[in-house]
Amino acid sequence: MKVAQAVGRAVAAAGVDHVFGVVGSGNFHLTNAMVAAGCRFVAARHECGAATMADAYARTSGTVAALSVHQGPGLTNAMTGIAEAAKSRTPLLVLTAEVTEPRSNFYVDQEALAQAVGAVTARVTSAEDAVAQAAAAVRRATHERRTVVLNLPLAVQDLEAPDNALSSIAPPPGRIAVEPAAADVAALVDALGQARQPVFVAGRGSRTPGCRDALTALAERYGALLATSAVARGLFHGNPWSLDVSGGFSSPVAAELIQAADLIVGWGCALNMWTTRHGRLIGPDATVVQVDDDADALGAHRTVHLGVVGDTELTARRVLGLTAGGAARQGYRTADIEAAIGARIRWRDVPYDDEGGRERIDPRTLSIALDDILPAERVIGVDSGNFMGYPSMYLSVPDHNGLCFTQAFQSIGLGLATAIGAALARPERLPVAALGDGGALMCAVELDTVRRLGLPMVVLVYNDDAYGAEVHHFGPDEHPLDTVRFPPTDIAAVARGYGFEAVTVRTPADLKAVEDWVGGPRSVPLLIDAKVVSDHGAWWLEEAFRGH
Repeated sequence: MKVAQAVGRAVAAAGVDHVFGVVGSGNFHLTNAMVAAGCRFVAARHECGAATMADAYARTSGTVAALSVHQGPGLTNAMTGIAEAAKSRTPLLVLTAEVTEPRSNFYVDQEALAQAVGAVTARVTSAEDAVAQAAAAVRRATHERRTVVLNLPLAVQDLEAPDNALSSIAPPPGRIAVEPAAADVAALVDALGQARQPVFVAGRGSRTPGCRDALTALAERYGALLATSAVARGLFHGNPWSLDVSGGFSSPVAAELIQAADLIVGWGCALNMWTTRHGRLIGPDATVVQVDDDADALGAHRTVHLGVVGDTELTARRVLGLTAGGAARQGYRTADIEAAIGARIRWRDVPYDDEGGRERIDPRTLSIALDDILPAERVIGVDSGNFMGYPSMYLSVPDHNGLCFTQAFQSIGLGLATAIGAALARPERLPVAALGDGGALMCAVELDTVRRLGLPMVVLVYNDDAYGAEVHHFGPDEHPLDTVRFPPTDIAAVARGYGFEAVTVRTPADLKAVEDWVGGPRSVPLLIDAKVVSDHGAWWLEEAFRGH
């Protein structure tokens, strides 16, 4: 057996069951070996799309996914998606062929390239060690929650692997939860005991049912309100004390309540500029606590009064254990607060003046209507751009696996691939890809992947015929905007060319076609080309550009 086949089989034996990619000569045998060993291969039309599909699948499934690419341009094409995964600490294994001869057309310093975007690297160096090195890469991706780029030199791939190379390969054991120090747990208990208006903000490190249950119980004990970062949206869905998302997406009442908190505890949450509105959501006298199993994450974005190194669920349960039998405190949970949350926490319940007309629909009106039309059991992938707050906040999600938010790198063009990867991880749900027109046209090639896979997906395009973020950022200063505005494009016609059903929406009445599709067999995917009002920027845009 050649090393290429042995590595492919080893990766499958180590527990990877989905591989995404574009196959060329350098990764042909490797990918076929993974398929022969039982992996599902998902062929994308572009390596960047494949990388983001793998990223989204890993995030939504909670498993390690693999990306398989050709040497040189195969890897460089995938780099934006790999950068997003690396910045998000997605457990992802990138299998890339490699040439080592600098005179080859395919030569680039692949190790330096991967490290430049925050991925970690490994290399298969010999036939004798190839299988062990592949298994180690899977183990590292799993245990360290890292994106690992495993380089496979062509010359090594073609060597003969030892006959018994695969005999000892098995999936790596799960990550061991980091036990918090007893003194830190006691300090957190003390901080909670002194708080009158505590708020919990759960992030990526809290996205498990067990952690949700632990945090909900602890919040009930101390009368805390519950919020999430954008990437954990849905974690507290249905809880009457949930503020939904903390940060630039916060509704007015959520922002008001978070700003008035005297204690904010970030649970597996970076507390970065997006989640805290550049710190302005944290009151000047508030105590800030951060709990994370990575010591380097504590205080990375803002000063904290107490940093606890520990697994989020385990830490919450240790705190509960120290306060067992105690009476629940009212804290922030008053009748007036409950009424305000129930009436005004959702953006759709915030009054607004509908700015739509006969030619363009208000994106708020569009989003609220679609929230009512589309089935509640959904998984949403959102692209980046001026529009992104509308689907992220006006479309409800059933739980923490309902929104896949690939925004750590802020690249447009990843949203459709995000929705594809999430859809494959949650096949029981309706997948929804929410895109701007710029991102939709940038990744239109993956419409073929949606149709080929038979996904009953809704692709929703907020079409303002522009790169809206730049229009609204630079327009008020009267800069020329010809470089970021475009002639109208019939994106619905583009989708029909790929085999979609498609509808152009200018008014709420046009959404009847969406209702018909939802009620029908959904045998082909649907694209909604929504011509949206673009008179001004979205509410969160000013916050976003503060970081530029």
